[in-house]
Amino acid sequence: MQTPPRVLTVAGSDSGGGAGIQADLKTMLALGTHGMSVLTAVTAQNSLGVQGAWELPVEAVRAQFRSVVDDIGVQAVKTGMLSSAALVETVAELLAELTVPVVIDPVGVSKHGDALLAASALDAVRSKLLPTATVATPNLDEVTQLTGIRVHTADGMRRAADAILACGPRWVLIKGGHLPSDAADAAGDAVDLLTDGSQEHWLRAPRHDNRHTHGTGCTLASALAARLAQGDTVPQAAAAAKEYVTGAIAAGFRLGAGIGPVDHGWRLHGGH
Repeated sequence: MQTPPRVLTVAGSDSGGGAGIQADLKTMLALGTHGMSVLTAVTAQNSLGVQGAWELPVEAVRAQFRSVVDDIGVQAVKTGMLSSAALVETVAELLAELTVPVVIDPVGVSKHGDALLAASALDAVRSKLLPTATVATPNLDEVTQLTGIRVHTADGMRRAADAILACGPRWVLIKGGHLPSDAADAAGDAVDLLTDGSQEHWLRAPRHDNRHTHGTGCTLASALAARLAQGDTVPQAAAAAKEYVTGAIAAGFRLGAGIGPVDHGWRLHGGH
């Protein structure tokens, strides 16, 4: 049997299974890769929000990373929730020694509005973590958190991309899902901007009227990492990831009393 491409997620656990490490591993499996994990935090989380979060010690994060990378190896890495400056700096240091694609999802706020990144860690994200990124994937709230720029239009997405690229990633994917449906696209599509500062790729997909969207950011970043591990270029990987997450959003389902998750297995039961 051939070993599938190996992808590592460095992120927090979502006990409700919709986002975080759980979403990452489901996405990696769905896209034909072997997912591995470095746990950075444990959260008590459900469809209503985050009820508690416990960060793992830096030594535990470093030991998990070394165990996986030194023995098994990786073809791509994706990062998610890194809640403190110490964790951000440790992970940045570990990533700097790799030569494989790295997708940085600078997770700052949960779907329910819960803060997942200490204000004191923002400088470390800008100066240490983002420079390690092959692609950074901030949503509009995270753009504001990191740069102070508030995006209301497609042109604002360009300014946001320039500001994030100034921190050092090779590419940035500005996720426009939080824009009003007519702000970036006359057709009302969900529009993302992928750019390396010289070439621009506008990724469009129909908006689905489904409130069950927990885990979209984690899922997109993991899909991007999975496709990069399989040898896609960044534009190819981003287009494939957008297609996958759009299908997952369309199939999102109710869970608990709040916001349900996207369906990571949508292609397994009737999807395309």
